[in-house]
Amino acid sequence: MKHNFKKTAIAMGLAQMALMLGAAQAQEQAQAPVQSTSNDATVNTAAAPAGSMTSVVVTGQRAALQSAQKIKQNADEVVDSIAADDIGKLPDRSVTEVLQRVSGVTIDRAMARSDPDHFSVEGSGVSVRGLSYVRSELNGRDSFSANGGRSLNFEDVPPELMAGVDIYKNPSAEQVEGAIGGLINLRTAMPFDYKGFKAAISGSATHSELRKGKASPSYSGMVSNRWKTPIGEIGALVDLAYSESATRTDAVQVEPYYQIQDNGRTVWVPKGAQWRSLNFDRTREGAYGALQWKPSSTLTTGLTFFKSKYKMQWDEQAIFGSADPYAIKVTDGEYGDNGALLKGTLTNTDPTKGINFNNDTRTAWRKSDTTDISWNARWRPNDRWTIVTDLQKIRANTRSVDSTVATGLKMPKEQLDLTGSVPSITFDAADRAYLANPNNYYWAFTMEHLDRAKAESKAGKIDLKYDFDNPILRDIRFGARLTDRDSTTENSNPSYNWQGITQDWMGGLQGKLAYLGDPRFSGSTNVHSFKNFFNGKIDVPAVAFPDVSLARGYPDSYAKLHSYRGILCAENGTTCDPWNQATFGGDPKGINQQSEKTKALYAQTRFGFDDLKYPIDGNIGLRMVKTDSHANGYTLFSSSATPGPGIPVIVPYARAENFDNSYRNWLPSLNLRLKATDTLQFRFAFASALSRPDPSQLQAYTKLTQSVDNNSQVVSYTGEAEGNPNLRPITAKQVDLTAEWYFSPVGSITLAVFNKRLKDVIVKQTTINRLPDTAGVMHDFTTTSPVNGAKGRARGFELAYQQYFDKLPGAWSGLGIQGNFTFVDSERTLYNGVYSQYCTATTGAANLNLNLNGCDTNGTTFGNLPLENLSRQSYNLALMYDKGPWSARMAYNWRSKSLQAVNVSGTNGTDGTDTNPASPTVGQHNVAWGLPTWADDYGQADASLSYKINDRMQIGIEAQNLTDSKYKILMQQSTGLMGRSWFSSGRRYTARLTYNFE
Repeated sequence: MKHNFKKTAIAMGLAQMALMLGAAQAQEQAQAPVQSTSNDATVNTAAAPAGSMTSVVVTGQRAALQSAQKIKQNADEVVDSIAADDIGKLPDRSVTEVLQRVSGVTIDRAMARSDPDHFSVEGSGVSVRGLSYVRSELNGRDSFSANGGRSLNFEDVPPELMAGVDIYKNPSAEQVEGAIGGLINLRTAMPFDYKGFKAAISGSATHSELRKGKASPSYSGMVSNRWKTPIGEIGALVDLAYSESATRTDAVQVEPYYQIQDNGRTVWVPKGAQWRSLNFDRTREGAYGALQWKPSSTLTTGLTFFKSKYKMQWDEQAIFGSADPYAIKVTDGEYGDNGALLKGTLTNTDPTKGINFNNDTRTAWRKSDTTDISWNARWRPNDRWTIVTDLQKIRANTRSVDSTVATGLKMPKEQLDLTGSVPSITFDAADRAYLANPNNYYWAFTMEHLDRAKAESKAGKIDLKYDFDNPILRDIRFGARLTDRDSTTENSNPSYNWQGITQDWMGGLQGKLAYLGDPRFSGSTNVHSFKNFFNGKIDVPAVAFPDVSLARGYPDSYAKLHSYRGILCAENGTTCDPWNQATFGGDPKGINQQSEKTKALYAQTRFGFDDLKYPIDGNIGLRMVKTDSHANGYTLFSSSATPGPGIPVIVPYARAENFDNSYRNWLPSLNLRLKATDTLQFRFAFASALSRPDPSQLQAYTKLTQSVDNNSQVVSYTGEAEGNPNLRPITAKQVDLTAEWYFSPVGSITLAVFNKRLKDVIVKQTTINRLPDTAGVMHDFTTTSPVNGAKGRARGFELAYQQYFDKLPGAWSGLGIQGNFTFVDSERTLYNGVYSQYCTATTGAANLNLNLNGCDTNGTTFGNLPLENLSRQSYNLALMYDKGPWSARMAYNWRSKSLQAVNVSGTNGTDGTDTNPASPTVGQHNVAWGLPTWADDYGQADASLSYKINDRMQIGIEAQNLTDSKYKILMQQSTGLMGRSWFSSGRRYTARLTYNFE
């Protein structure tokens, strides 16, 4: 009810705004100049003297491209830009989708890089030139989300509030430090950007082909005006936005492959396959306001308020089919040349165990918001000096709950066919009846996760510029910036608390499970049929799932479910351990408190040699920044050693500790531009850059352990740290060379070659912590933690082209084309290599070979992995049309495969085969394994078409994922890159109406 009221209130508010604006506009129409308009141009004919020149103003999509091209051509730095083609109208449905159109920029499609099992329809993280070390700004000021990182979640930001987006590839000294990959600046409009009154309202509705149901609405409205008053000129702007998105993603998954014997042949067989469906609902709200005051020709000041609110809820029904890989029997098996299964029927050699299915009902929600209040003043005391001061305060919050409840089922068999574009899982009539019968299911497990975070930052800066009257020196700029940032992140402990309800291996049950057929354990389930799965292209059977109310009812519902084990244990005359919910709040392992202060000074001069045959201009500067960070942490020591001869005694302790870290960086930069002609120019750019560690990497929680091997009596001293408060920033030396030919106002060909050499890349390795025993002797604890432990590089080139074919006859002259291609090559080298040919039984962060190189189920290591999330190739291609009232675009975006992560949930385990001939356990199934997962090549086609009914009203339709592309995840194994997941999200269609008041 509250939700519907908010939507109605926003709609009524926008309607009221429209009526008020219409009335105000009607009063001004009698004095307004008469204009003849089209989508191509606006010709102002008011009071034009005979023989005078008429002004031609380009509008629409073509105007946006012209504006962006002009920014790129005239910028002092290497920059790409996207401008809105109308008020509140960036060319895509989210800021993330907008960014992917820029050369060198790619977006993730997984909800999180550590969770490749869930697909993000609108995209998630952003990388520039293959690097995720990206800094975000709002109107040239630092901006971030409370997600444990340093940049915005761009999918949280309403695109309707944006006037444009600029992506700086090689920043100069006057720009705020922190970007190695790129600096992304989101721009909003200011009242003085317009000559006078300006307003618009828009509404849209989006339909998901796969989700079906009612359309998701979006509304936005903006009004701006400026007035001359006795105290100077005053301007005010208000911009509001609200949007909903309802999507669905279907997925089919194949489990990792194991080496087994089939009729005397060594083959690779997955231990099962499964399917899942996820409904995702997102609400995004934005409010932006700006006031400007110009009391005199030398002073302008402004105040801005920006608030973005994001809320998401998703519910998932997922099946996980998994058998004991070493008890699998394959019937009618067919195999490829690499020995991997192509098709066959899987059964368990022990029919009573079958193939274990877990049927998960999972629900998750997250609420986030970011508030930015900023004040700016620009003063020109004379024609030489310009002084700019700026103050900013940001507050960001987020909180989330993720809950899973699962039933279990022992399937007699599973038929797989992996030869098609998507795996086929076949069930006969008996299988389907078995799956649809709730009595065959038992209560399996629960898993909860909770988190919350808040971050606050205050920043102030002053910039001074002195303009020279000199043929070479243009100006000198210098300034200072101070920041103070605090953040607190809390996670449940364990972060994802998986606990079995009734499982075969759990003590006290003696083989009994809590089956739904038992009246004591029945109810609270439903048989879910996967309607329209993969848009009706795949038929999967109905399955019994827990009701979503159980997942949402945490912790009370969990307590009831886990009581079932106690009932069964009591029947067997045993006592079972009670269920322990994850701790949340007050547990030092789950709390990460950070504070950071920075001081920066810079000086930069702009120069030009205009009298040369080929004029050269540019800037050279130096930025110095000092960073002081503080972490509130906790260190815990425990010992499992029994005191005795030769065993040092260290007193166990747990204590709060504080850590301070300080470093200073000098960041020189040089930007040169050579103008071969008025339309052809070349650039050279060099800069030193840094990217500070994320707050999540700086957590100061360390657990140290002393243990003794009972056979050898060897004492071990080990430890594991959640983070490292002494990390230094990642630094880079980067060079850009560009060639840019601007042959028309909306026509250009540009080439950029770049090379970024990275130092102190953060990886997990070992460090030494020292503790004294009771005799005062120091002992070294080998502790796994994040360290600045690697170097790397990212180099490549970008090629971009855009043009409208104005010389074509008639309506054809509205045709245009836009395209870009990026190639990036990367390499990472550890300072201290950890490669080992064979994997071990060690689990957790201490197994560096596993976590950095990956291990297969056959106990061998991969190694030679590239930087994560880097595609070697990506491109965009768009066919455009602008003529008269019509505007259209057909765009295709593609990127090649990229490494997502190593050793993440779903593609790891502890039952790999030990194949090391020197190991005392060779042949046993005790090796910890974790596969590298890759995002496969992916391309998506989107389109838009709009028609300008009159000077004020425009209608349009948009379509996303026109080709119904499937997103594929690969898992790397000794047999090659094997298919892991196939995701279908279907097409989305949007109808849009915009009304402008001028």
